[in-house]
Amino acid sequence: MPNKNDELALQLAEFRKKIDAAQKMMEQGDVEQAEAFIADLRAHSHATQPTPVPDGSRIIEGVFDGQRMIGADGKQYLVPPNYASKSKLVEGDMMKLSITLQGAFIYKQIGPIERKRVACTLTKDGEGLWHATDGVHEWRLLTAAVTFFKGKAGDEVIIFLPGDAPSKWAAVENIIAK
Repeated sequence: MPNKNDELALQLAEFRKKIDAAQKMMEQGDVEQAEAFIADLRAHSHATQPTPVPDGSRIIEGVFDGQRMIGADGKQYLVPPNYASKSKLVEGDMMKLSITLQGAFIYKQIGPIERKRVACTLTKDGEGLWHATDGVHEWRLLTAAVTFFKGKAGDEVIIFLPGDAPSKWAAVENIIAK
């Protein structure tokens, strides 16, 4: 019999599939169907509340979107870029946020999704944002990850992407200076 975490993981994975499907529909111009998927997600997200624990802190589980954790409560929680970079979080990873009585936010990756590794070129746009490109696709990168590896535009960057889902963001595994 599945436990509560397993059930939540399955529900969040289902949300991720619906989000991906809605995004694909939007890209193909089927806005009406995408809106229906989003309405379904909103209806489900409002039904789930944070889990209280004995010490009075709250635990919220959610999915990483590249910068934030989208909680099962429907709210967005900014994940510290240093933690996301160090943990090499990928869009779709399952996370847990514990909010203590003192107001501290403690994040933990609880369910990494399948990943694929891709070699790309590191680029920086006019707004100072970092990207990885393979010549066909482009993914955003967290600045914290690029500065940790002392990356420069034109360097080779090895990234992690979700194994079977489109993404806008990538996690930096390593940078090879040119």
